[in-house]
Amino acid sequence: MVSDPLISIDYWTSVQITPQDVDFLHNYLFDLETPLTARELVAVFITERIRSERLAVQERREAGGKTYFPKEIYQIGDELIFPALDWRHGRVMATRPGVNPEIGEFDVLTVELDGGSERLFASNLPHHALNDQPVTVEDDGFDTEAILQTHGRALEKKIEAAFQGDDELVRIAGRWFPRALLVDVNVGHLNLAEAVLDMSGGEPLPTSALLKDVALPEGVNPKLAEFSLNLALQEDKRFDEVGPAGEVLWSLHRLEPEEVREVPLFLNYSPIEHDRNLLTPQMLNLEAQLDDELSDIAAEQDPHIREVTLALIYPHLRAGTLPISARIRPLFPTAYESPRVRFTLVDGKTKQKMPGWVVREHGYVYGLRDWYKANELMPGSLVRIRRGEHPGEVIIEARTYRATKDWVRTVIVGADGGVVFAMLKQSISAEFNDRMAFAIASYEAVDQLWVQEKKRPFDKLVADMIHEMSKLTPQGHVHAQELYSAVNIVKRVPPAPLFALLSSKPEFSHVGDLHFRLNESEK
Repeated sequence: MVSDPLISIDYWTSVQITPQDVDFLHNYLFDLETPLTARELVAVFITERIRSERLAVQERREAGGKTYFPKEIYQIGDELIFPALDWRHGRVMATRPGVNPEIGEFDVLTVELDGGSERLFASNLPHHALNDQPVTVEDDGFDTEAILQTHGRALEKKIEAAFQGDDELVRIAGRWFPRALLVDVNVGHLNLAEAVLDMSGGEPLPTSALLKDVALPEGVNPKLAEFSLNLALQEDKRFDEVGPAGEVLWSLHRLEPEEVREVPLFLNYSPIEHDRNLLTPQMLNLEAQLDDELSDIAAEQDPHIREVTLALIYPHLRAGTLPISARIRPLFPTAYESPRVRFTLVDGKTKQKMPGWVVREHGYVYGLRDWYKANELMPGSLVRIRRGEHPGEVIIEARTYRATKDWVRTVIVGADGGVVFAMLKQSISAEFNDRMAFAIASYEAVDQLWVQEKKRPFDKLVADMIHEMSKLTPQGHVHAQELYSAVNIVKRVPPAPLFALLSSKPEFSHVGDLHFRLNESEK
């Protein structure tokens, strides 16, 4: 973007949205009668600000004098402004008749310019190129599209913030519109919409499909009718807007899966107090690799990422969910406002399509319970996630193969309700992460542990897990990644509290490379 001396180079960084700007955008929407996104309004705002700044500059330049035109007649003492001389100011010091038989009668002005220099100018001259030249501020070099690319996102946030306090404007699915222009939607219309969604059997529908049965007044702008119905549906608790950004889809809240409306038992985390400063660089690096949705990681998202492979932990396997970590988030659809987003999961091998739900507030994707069972996955199994071939689709794939017998750590619940780990041969049909893999002898028995583990102190749970798992290795130690997967078989815990505990309690000894052992006294 070319800098402009008329507007400071940091103008768009420091610009604030004034009440006058809000009024202008409000009137623009009123005249247009079409809902617009904040991004679209930013373009309008930039264009108007450039126009108003040019006008203000021109008014400042023209203040204190007359604009010089050769056709005009001037008197001694007149203050003049010369656009062709970079808007310099001057005073008429003398006038005399001009001498040029080819152009007829005219006058010659002697003008003292700013700075003290004198120059001669023609006046009373009807025919001259400067008489027809529009007096405007020169091209400032600003490119609206370039400004939008550089500052658009920051300006969007400023406009959104300014609009939030304006009760006369309403927003639906990221689009703004004046409340005064909305079409009246009554309870009868909403009851019809509920009946249509009931008939769809829980499948979300776009507003256009609802409008076919919800008869709003004829002759209304279709976009206005759609926006009005959207607002009425949004304000009625029976309905849930579940479309991804840029698309509006409606469902009935009561027909959504329970695991979408409420966080599943296995994903419920009771916060464990811990100090993140205790995590070593190695631990922080491992935490980022584990893709736990509960990890407090301000990782920079890569919008161009195409594929991610992760290892399942027990809670997601049992809940039929996937975590939405900072690394995975760009692969799944999001929304402007909707807490839940409906989309389609596609099996990368069979091309089978399944309904999926992004639960944004709690950071998980629901809809994979049957798919996990069909692919015989276990904790530690690898799942590949990649962008779909069509908008609103995400491809998932289990790295399956012909079932073979292999030695795997197996979780067994003893008669006393304690967890025992044993190396047993199990039928395996999918690739897994060696450190996170556990075969489960009885899911029902393990599920029962989730109630009793609420009572056991966290440090006691971790110590018992290390004690049991260390029996499987000659060295008698356990890797932090193995321990994370094992602890999550009986209690939902993100990496940070576990790693902080390992770093802070004397009963745990670090023996190198994130391997830990239980001190002899504790055993």
